[in-house]
Amino acid sequence: MAALDNLVVTTALPAIREDLGGKLEDLEWTVNAYTLTFAVLLMFGAALGDRFGRRRLFIVGLGVFTAASAAAALSPGIDSLIAARAVQGVGAAIMMPLTLTLLTAAVPAARRGMALGIYGAVTGLAVASGPLIGGSLTEHISWQWIFWINVPIGLALIPLARLRLAESTAPGARLDIPGTLLISGGLFGIVYALVNANAEGWTSAPVLTGLLVGSALVGGFIHHGFNNANPMLPMRLFRDRGFLGINLASLLMFLGMFGSIFLLSQFLQGVVGYSPTEAGLRMLPWTGMPMIVAPLAGILSDRIGGRPVVAAGLAFQALGLGWFAAILGADVSYAAQLPPLILSGIGMALYFAPAANVLMSTVAPADQGKASGTNNALREVGGALGVAVLASVFSAQGGYESPQTFVDGTVPALWIGGGAVALAAALALLVPRKAKAAAQAPAERGATVPEKVPAAG
Repeated sequence: MAALDNLVVTTALPAIREDLGGKLEDLEWTVNAYTLTFAVLLMFGAALGDRFGRRRLFIVGLGVFTAASAAAALSPGIDSLIAARAVQGVGAAIMMPLTLTLLTAAVPAARRGMALGIYGAVTGLAVASGPLIGGSLTEHISWQWIFWINVPIGLALIPLARLRLAESTAPGARLDIPGTLLISGGLFGIVYALVNANAEGWTSAPVLTGLLVGSALVGGFIHHGFNNANPMLPMRLFRDRGFLGINLASLLMFLGMFGSIFLLSQFLQGVVGYSPTEAGLRMLPWTGMPMIVAPLAGILSDRIGGRPVVAAGLAFQALGLGWFAAILGADVSYAAQLPPLILSGIGMALYFAPAANVLMSTVAPADQGKASGTNNALREVGGALGVAVLASVFSAQGGYESPQTFVDGTVPALWIGGGAVALAAALALLVPRKAKAAAQAPAERGATVPEKVPAAG
């Protein structure tokens, strides 16, 4: 459910806009309200579970997510939908980091590899099928059902989790409340400014305030990470060029990918004229390709190393977005769209399969939990920034007035998205050729060894 809700709303955006009204910035917030709260609270949610009980907090997060899904389905207007999406992100941030720990404890060691493989496949399937499920429910029932579908599943899982999962804690786990407040306020200010820049004006007081205050708070978070004894995100990890490279590459990858999907899913419906289901199906060569290519990419990375596979995947994704930008037009055929969709999907698969192993090779074993949580959070931040940045370019260069104005706005946005992913490919080359986790600095003083945080889709 948590991974699905990253992209399930994309193919429902035109129907939401028609039903509830709202401007482009409102549609951006229906996506970003979820990804942003998910991102900034992800590591805090893991720490809450370590401190107060992983099963207990998993059930709390599941309950919040389920209730917020019902609230989103019942939303009478766009503002209440955005608020419900934000609360959904809070619930996902609490429950999602704890799933891998709970799964590991629930399965015997001899079957753990198979269980984790199923876990990864289900998460990948959720991401791949998000646009298709969202489009099918929107077309055949209503857009509200992209949220209603979570409610019976959540209600069934809450008692099942209480009865079948074992409780556990991490003695001595600490909460970094100042760090959480700094990064939450900082990212909200920056994303708010980017989303509203074209409507309010780049020199308007709200936009300038958001950029300046947001940047100052992010700077405070970085200072806090260097100087606090037990920060949410130890900034010393970024002194390693490999850790810095793979995390910046992940942020830029999601910036380009999420922002492009946000616009292209609307293009397929509003300009080309596909139904929501048809649009979701036609996105599958991109979003679903990892299900086919990822196993081959994993084998390839074992043979030649993860760095060249990740860099090649990001390069393919960048080429796919550039190809799309070059051919996009109001009358473009699906046959012309198919090659860049496939190329982008192959690139996504080549990135996803070895990225986790590349990340873990840059840190000591005691730091792997925080490293994984950091990477997942930065990916979600990249997605939120991608929707904000590319939609800002879109609204500055085009709009919804006609098919041609939509194309006029989408083409430069796709070029920028492709450029961001191309930069990510270059940054991936900063990763060392060989793993050196054993040579890294030990975990920060007084910290317990955290659990690995799973990918959020």
